[in-house]
Amino acid sequence: MVIGFITAAAFLLALGQVGNAIGVHDKGNGKMEILHREWLTLFHGDKINDRAVVLSLGAVALAVLFRQAVRRYRLPQVDLLAVLVVSGLVAYAAGWTTTGHNGKTAVSIAGRIPTGLPTAHIPHGQLSWLPDLSQGALAIAFIGIIEALSIAKAIAHQTDQKLDYNRQILAEGLANLVGGFFRCMPGSGSLTRSAINFQSGAKTRLSGIVSAVTVSVALLLFAPLLRYVPQASLAGLLLVTAVRLVDFRRLYYALRVSRVDAIVVIATAATGILIDLDKSVLLGIALSILLFVPRAAKLKSRELVVAPEGVVRERLPGDQVNDSEVIFDLEGELFFGAAPELEGYLDGLQKRIKEHGHSVIVLRVKRARNPDVVCIELLERFLREQGENGVVVLLAGVHRDTLTALRNVGFDDWFPQEQVFPEEDQVFSATLQAVRYARLLSTDGVAVVHSPQSADYYLV
Repeated sequence: MVIGFITAAAFLLALGQVGNAIGVHDKGNGKMEILHREWLTLFHGDKINDRAVVLSLGAVALAVLFRQAVRRYRLPQVDLLAVLVVSGLVAYAAGWTTTGHNGKTAVSIAGRIPTGLPTAHIPHGQLSWLPDLSQGALAIAFIGIIEALSIAKAIAHQTDQKLDYNRQILAEGLANLVGGFFRCMPGSGSLTRSAINFQSGAKTRLSGIVSAVTVSVALLLFAPLLRYVPQASLAGLLLVTAVRLVDFRRLYYALRVSRVDAIVVIATAATGILIDLDKSVLLGIALSILLFVPRAAKLKSRELVVAPEGVVRERLPGDQVNDSEVIFDLEGELFFGAAPELEGYLDGLQKRIKEHGHSVIVLRVKRARNPDVVCIELLERFLREQGENGVVVLLAGVHRDTLTALRNVGFDDWFPQEQVFPEEDQVFSATLQAVRYARLLSTDGVAVVHSPQSADYYLV
């Protein structure tokens, strides 16, 4: 989902700068789809400004050359700033950023920039505004969090850093809370700013503080000069940023891994491009959940046997059935989505027990994970029914979370503890211990010995 979101966001970032790159005004309005607006801008808009094209292409070329020089000679990563400075000087020297007789510049410039910082104030509000503001506020908060986490995860993947989602959300909430006392608009992770910050060499959260201080100093000291920065040069830098933002190798990898992943990536990217990024995030989350649940709900069941060499393995077609040691294995997520499969598996197991007259069975749940109330209830019902029918069920490889869930519903009060073999001992196999106990219930003189040449436990 994140890959599709970042791909769509990068495409929209590049598409949104086409008008500035060729020196024309964007056509249409915000209610139109971006592809429709770009069509109007390119084919039904103003005449292409050759000077703007030169500046935008020059900025792209300089960005590539300067980045190569930075990497080759290990220079400070101020290549993007250097591109703006060089482009601005070239445009100024050529007279493209100075006002002509008609009161206009040859190329569009950044324009007037505020020279001061926002002042503090106490926000004024009334409880009667809450119903009208709450819906929009919740939407802004929800979309802002998702967008920030998506961008943060995309960058963290490239830097191999661990992302603390709770800290990210808390920081964003506190920033917006404090910003409310300085007339700030709601803020979130920005695709352009985060990408440029990362591509400029930022490695820690301190870079955000450095960036904020630098912007503040620049506003106070260089605001009159910043207005002469050509928009075409900025557009060229953003085009380079958009291309660098997409991890093409990972995108190709995600499309090749599985059909499900490809569907999520393509659907998220297409929605972001054709509709908007907010809906693409929501759709990506919904698709991920819908496509993940059926896969997570699949349980794997198989019958195990004790091989002639004395190790427990999956039963093969040619293996003979020994009714005195019947071992069944269950693997998968024990949550409500898997309840129908679990119920079908336990019903089939119960039928098998009745048909063959098994009195002792080993149920290995070593690879059964994350049980919830629905599956615990099904498992409890199965164990109670077998106990009432005189069948001894040995639970092997029980993990702590499963055992805790069972004990929380009074498991210890009715199920014999000697029939539980937890997956806690790193020396002795819980499954082999259960098999040994099953044999002891059927015959005498069975023991388990350990071979010093192997980590396996052998039954003799």
